[in-house]
Amino acid sequence: MNGLANASSLFFLSAGLSLIFGVTRIVNMAHGSLYMLGAYIAYTCATSLGGVLGFWGGVLATAAVVALLGALIEIALLRRIYHVAELFQLLATFALVLLLSDVVAALWGVEDLLAPRAPGLRGSVEILGRQFPEYDLFLLVVGPVVLVGLHLLLTRTRWGTLVRAATQDRDMVAALGVDQAKLFTAVFALGAALAGLGGALETPRQPANLGMDLSALGDAFVVVVVGGMGSIPGAYVAALLIAEIKAICIGLGTQTIAGIPFNFSKLTLVAEFIVMAVVLIARPYGLLGRAQGMPRHAAAIQDPIEPAGRRARLLALAVLAALLCVPLLAKASPYTLVLGIDVLIAVLFAASLHFIAGPGGMHSFGHAAYFGLGCYGAGLLLKLAGFPMAGAIAAAPLVAALGAAIFGWFAVRLSGVYLAMLTLAFAQIVWAIVFQWEALTGGSNGVLGIWPTAPFNSAWVYYLLVLALTLAGVLAMRRILFSPFGYAMRAGRDSPLRAEATGIAVLKVHWIAFIIAGTVCGLAGALFAFAKGGISPETIHVSRSIDGLVMVLLGGIHELAGPLVGAPVFTLLQDSVMRQTPYWRGVLGVVILALVLLFPMGIAGTIAGWAKRLAR
Repeated sequence: MNGLANASSLFFLSAGLSLIFGVTRIVNMAHGSLYMLGAYIAYTCATSLGGVLGFWGGVLATAAVVALLGALIEIALLRRIYHVAELFQLLATFALVLLLSDVVAALWGVEDLLAPRAPGLRGSVEILGRQFPEYDLFLLVVGPVVLVGLHLLLTRTRWGTLVRAATQDRDMVAALGVDQAKLFTAVFALGAALAGLGGALETPRQPANLGMDLSALGDAFVVVVVGGMGSIPGAYVAALLIAEIKAICIGLGTQTIAGIPFNFSKLTLVAEFIVMAVVLIARPYGLLGRAQGMPRHAAAIQDPIEPAGRRARLLALAVLAALLCVPLLAKASPYTLVLGIDVLIAVLFAASLHFIAGPGGMHSFGHAAYFGLGCYGAGLLLKLAGFPMAGAIAAAPLVAALGAAIFGWFAVRLSGVYLAMLTLAFAQIVWAIVFQWEALTGGSNGVLGIWPTAPFNSAWVYYLLVLALTLAGVLAMRRILFSPFGYAMRAGRDSPLRAEATGIAVLKVHWIAFIIAGTVCGLAGALFAFAKGGISPETIHVSRSIDGLVMVLLGGIHELAGPLVGAPVFTLLQDSVMRQTPYWRGVLGVVILALVLLFPMGIAGTIAGWAKRLAR
């Protein structure tokens, strides 16, 4: 019954996200922020007004306020960027996550806030000899009620018919004369209202806090993908499945299997991601989603990439010369070398992600898994196996390559959001293993004492090593992209059906590309471990994967120079803004929004477009 109550909360959050994606095709990263806002607004209403009006009236008012905010977001921001690539829309909504997080911190502070119990539902009832909260019993009932209401709205009204039609073919809906702008705004407002309602109803069960946006977003994505993108009944079935599995794990506690004690409660950290991985491997379109045939064009056809011209090569040499001069600034500003190492590692990490996301068309939300495997591979080989520093750095990418080979074999069989979410599931599974296997990985404490040995224990020497390996990794991937393998990889991205017809083994090509990207990413992780002197599970956290995606999108996903521009811009922005204000996330979010609006194809992509027009 705990599982059923939790399923209702998951459903409120996930149904809105499923509606928004089904109609607008936007992967709304800010959906968790709307859920968090709902919790804080409901807390304010309950504590300020008090009583029945404060709580239950506050719940309804919260849904209305968050719906209005969702409509404003769609009108003021998203409507301006519907014409750009879907991933840039994702970047804009991620900027909203940063902005809304600091808005909430400024208005309500950073402390956890627990709302009072719901009036009229403060007691408990006895069921099978156990006490069960009345409020959870209410949630258990209200979830199916909302599901039935949404079903009737979508199947028995003209507006619902238009929403279902837009989910199937929004271009045809527009051709029939339907005002898409109003339809999109209404759908976004309804989805936001459901997120706000979910957050408001959750306040008596858990405190409102600044971390609930990303945690709620991860849960919502899992439920939507497991149920099938755009399927409201699928979202409810997936919420039931995941919530019940978590409840059973908690109920089992510690059990002895073959003489070995096993704590099932720890599985709750990763249970939903295991479920998602199993479902997507067995049924790639979700439980109640619709099977999709192989598309003729998996991505928008892009202009062929061209080798660097004379001006580009001269610019690259000038940049390299400037990077070689950075150690000369170490005496005046030692932090310059530290920041320079961070930028170079970020470039290598972002370039490895771009290798599969841009030319390969495989969008990954879990690329930090290979970065973390490289970190832990280098650290554990050094500390436990006694490898020298050079051997640890050389072997760590092989550990990441093994992980990429295993995960990539399953991931390349999917496409779009399903592929991205499966990579996220694998990354979260790796994170959970690292976090809980304390005997080997140190758990939350990580592994310390991973310092470079002579002669690389000098900061400027280690900087030059990182520069050399980053340059080698970037040039190697660039060379591969201009080889026959690179052309085959782009053919599989642009038109998998035609590529298969001409004899290209698209899945095999993309799988090998996945391994190459994981190997280079593992190298970046190994360099990071020695740069920081220690590693922790944070190296595999989903936030690092998102940072890498932001770097690629800021630079331009369809430009080879994209990650080389986006990674330094994002790293330097983050570093400089963090030192200027405690509300650095909000400022960074505003800057990213401005960059998205000014450079809709990424910084490098937009500048390249300007250069082509100027040349013409």
